[in-house]
Amino acid sequence: MSPSRSQFEIVTDPDAFRALQSEWDALWSRANGRYHQAFAVCWLCWCISAKPRGRQLYCIVCREQGKLVMVWPLVTYRFLFWTLLRPLSPDTADHTSILVDEQIGNAAIIEETWRAVMRSCGAHVCDLPYVSEGSRLYDIAEKQPHAVVAERTVAAMAKLRGEADWQAFCTTLGALSGRKPGARERRLSKEGKLVVRMLSPEDTGDYAAWVDWLLARKREWIDRTGKRGDWLHSLAYRDFLVDMLDPPAGDAMARLFVVTLDGVPLAASVVGIGESCVTGLIAAFDERYSKFSPISIVIEHCVKWALEQGKDLDFGVGSESFKAYWSRDNITRTCSFRIAINRWGLVAIHTQETARSMRSRTTQWHASLRQIKAQTGLRFEPLAQSSSVLLSRLGGLTKIHLKQWHREAPLHDQRRVER
Repeated sequence: MSPSRSQFEIVTDPDAFRALQSEWDALWSRANGRYHQAFAVCWLCWCISAKPRGRQLYCIVCREQGKLVMVWPLVTYRFLFWTLLRPLSPDTADHTSILVDEQIGNAAIIEETWRAVMRSCGAHVCDLPYVSEGSRLYDIAEKQPHAVVAERTVAAMAKLRGEADWQAFCTTLGALSGRKPGARERRLSKEGKLVVRMLSPEDTGDYAAWVDWLLARKREWIDRTGKRGDWLHSLAYRDFLVDMLDPPAGDAMARLFVVTLDGVPLAASVVGIGESCVTGLIAAFDERYSKFSPISIVIEHCVKWALEQGKDLDFGVGSESFKAYWSRDNITRTCSFRIAINRWGLVAIHTQETARSMRSRTTQWHASLRQIKAQTGLRFEPLAQSSSVLLSRLGGLTKIHLKQWHREAPLHDQRRVER
């Protein structure tokens, strides 16, 4: 890429953003774009999630000789005394990446894009969730002088585009928890009429009901495991999934796979559709049938369908064993970064760090008091109550407002819902 021939533009008007659709779609095809980089998905995120929450559109684009060669849709929003910048997304566990034409210098344009964003965004803090190690964006974020690593995890990708035959692919896998592909399905089929299928356009009236069922089962799962997943209670996220699967206009950007036994729902999985890769978005199952592992059955069918379509399958972030199994240990490390853009942003990060540390120490202190009480019979209720009052009087900023910020952009080793 030649900087002298490159023209950057910041798009903040939704109408101008929508006018990019045809150019964006062409770029997405040339660049083998992922599902979350598609215009239809980003527009849905804006209409259903970002705009209703009062966020401001900030999309940077680059053209060379008039041709669109890069798009990075972001949003800004105010929180207390600070302005935050983050990717335009449904705020779940999507990767952060920049859509760039593969025919031009990827590294150079991403560096130029980063500098342009930092100069013009007007934000104090930048959040970059789940950036893949080895990418140029990762290298840039890691080198920022005031970057905090909010979370480290891994992501798995099944390389399927080079596979021509399902049975041949399965012979390379071995066994998952002692069972080879197909074994769980054969076992469950002995219990009744087993149906595993992908919903079609003719099932348009069923998508919403299946999404509601899937989210309900996922919420039950997080209650059992103690993990976090505020977005699972979000009506916006529910509508996002339904519109991805059954849009009022245009092509569906996701597919829904389901498992039923004698007509009873057992498991479901949603995958997003990219140009050469599909991405697992969310999957859930009925705990009453856990001994039959219906979730493994539906995931196996997702993998098989992706292979037949000639697409890779991105299982998303998380270290679950089935992801390593189906990807044949093709694992990439990812980091979520929180970056202070200026001094006021640095104050924001230090303030949140202090609040997190206070909450952690107070929790540990209360646990110690409870242990002493159990061992000695001594009563510490007045002291414990006094500590809670003191924390409260340190200001709603620490106790309440920063707790809200912590939910919106979690730091460190806070437990997270795996997809």
